[in-house]
Amino acid sequence: MSTVFNFTFVPWFRSVAPYIHKFRNQTFVVGVCGEAIAAGKLQSIAQDLALIQSMGVKIVLVHGFRPQVSEQLRLKGHEEKYSHGVRITDEVALDCAQEAAGQLRYEIEAAFSQGLPNTPMAGATVRVMSGNFITARPVGIVDGVDFQHSGLVRKVDVMGITRTLDMGAMVLLSPFGFSPTGEAFNLTMEEVATSVAIALQADKLIFVTEIPGIRVRPDEPESDDNPIDTELPLAAAEALLERMPAGQRPTDTAFYLQHCVKACKAGVERSHIIPFAVDGSLLLEIYVHDGIGTMIVDEKLEELREATSDDVGGILQLIEPFERDGTLVKRSRTEIERDVANYTVIEHDGVIFACAALYPYPEARTGEMAALTVSPQAQGQGDGEKVLKRIEQRARALGLDSIFVLTTRTMHWFLKRGFQQVDPDWLPEARKRKYNWDRRSQVLVKRLN
Repeated sequence: MSTVFNFTFVPWFRSVAPYIHKFRNQTFVVGVCGEAIAAGKLQSIAQDLALIQSMGVKIVLVHGFRPQVSEQLRLKGHEEKYSHGVRITDEVALDCAQEAAGQLRYEIEAAFSQGLPNTPMAGATVRVMSGNFITARPVGIVDGVDFQHSGLVRKVDVMGITRTLDMGAMVLLSPFGFSPTGEAFNLTMEEVATSVAIALQADKLIFVTEIPGIRVRPDEPESDDNPIDTELPLAAAEALLERMPAGQRPTDTAFYLQHCVKACKAGVERSHIIPFAVDGSLLLEIYVHDGIGTMIVDEKLEELREATSDDVGGILQLIEPFERDGTLVKRSRTEIERDVANYTVIEHDGVIFACAALYPYPEARTGEMAALTVSPQAQGQGDGEKVLKRIEQRARALGLDSIFVLTTRTMHWFLKRGFQQVDPDWLPEARKRKYNWDRRSQVLVKRLN
C-alpha cells in the first residue's frame, strides 16, 4: 500500500468519523427513481446503502418504476397517459405497474444478497423486508380527468415499519398501496417516500434522481458561475417554488423540490436531491462536508461564532494535522481551554471546519491572529476570509488599530488580503520576548483604519 494512499486515507477517514457518529441510529428514507435502475446503477446504489446501514443508519428504501411501466406499456402497444404530472392508471397500466414492481423488487432483493469476496458487499448481511405498510386512496377525478387506479397515500403503518427497522432490517417499499377493501392503487415514488418520511419523522429524506440538484440560479443553464446550491434554506426553497411553474416532469426544477419542501415543513430535518449519474453520490452527500447535491433544511447549518468550552475538542482535532506538519505551532489542550474565548469558529452541521484566535496587546493597540485553520474539506470556499473578517471585527471592537500574524508557509495568502510584511522588531514587547528566532516566522501586519 503506497505512502500517498496512507497520507490521504487517514485524514479523510478521520474527517468522516464525526458524521458516522452523528448519523448512527438515525432514520433515512431514500427514494430511488426508476431511471437509476434502468441506467444500471442498482448494484452501486445497493452497495452504498449496505455500507451506510452497516454504520448504524436505519434505512427505508422506496423505488420508482416510471420507465419500467412505460416500457411494459410500449411492449403491449398501449398508450400511456399523464395529467398534472401523474400517470393515469387504467386496467392495462395497473397490470404493467404490478409486473414492473414485482420484477424490480426481485432485482433489488438480489442486489442486497450479493456477498462475493473482494466486493463492497463481502461479509455483509442485509435483510430486506417488504410488506403492506401503505394504505391508499384513489386520486379520483381532478379537473374532469379520471385517474382511475392512480392513488394517494392515506396512511403509513408507522409501527410496522419501526418494528422492522428495529430488527435491523432494511424496509423496501414499492409505489403501491391498498385500500381497506383490498383494491390496489398505483402511487408515485415521490409521494410514498415523502409520506413515509413525514410519518416516521425521519432524519433525512433523500431523492436519488435524474437531476444534479438545484442550481444557484435555477433559471439559467449550467456553468462554473452557476453551480449546484448545496444548502437551500426552507424559506428560500418555498419562495423558489412560488415563482416557478409546477413540476410536471422529473427533470423540472420544482418536481422533487416540492416534495422536499413538504417534508421539511412537516418536521423532517433535512431533505436532499442528488444525482444517480455520479458514482457514490449517496456517500458523497451524507459523509462529505458540502455534499454533491442540494439539501433543503429549515435553518442554516453553518454558523460563524465565538468558541465555547464545548468546542475545545473540535478545535484540537482541526489544528492537529497542521501542527504535525509544522504549519502551526503546537498548542496543548490546557492552553486552548484557557484561551477558548479568544477563538472564532465556523461550525457546519455540528463539525468545526475553521478557526482562528485573537490575542490582543492593548498597550500597543494591536492583536495577534493565531491558529488560523481551515479544514482541507472546506478549503477554497471562502471560510478563511469569513474567519479573518470576524477577527478584524473583534479587533476593532477592542479599539485595536491593527492585527498581525506570524507564518512560515502561508505568507502569500495574507499578502493578498491586505497584510504587509514587517521586521520582527515591530512586534509588541510582550510578543517579541516569545518570538522563536529558530522558526524564523514572517511577521505580517494589517491596518484596520
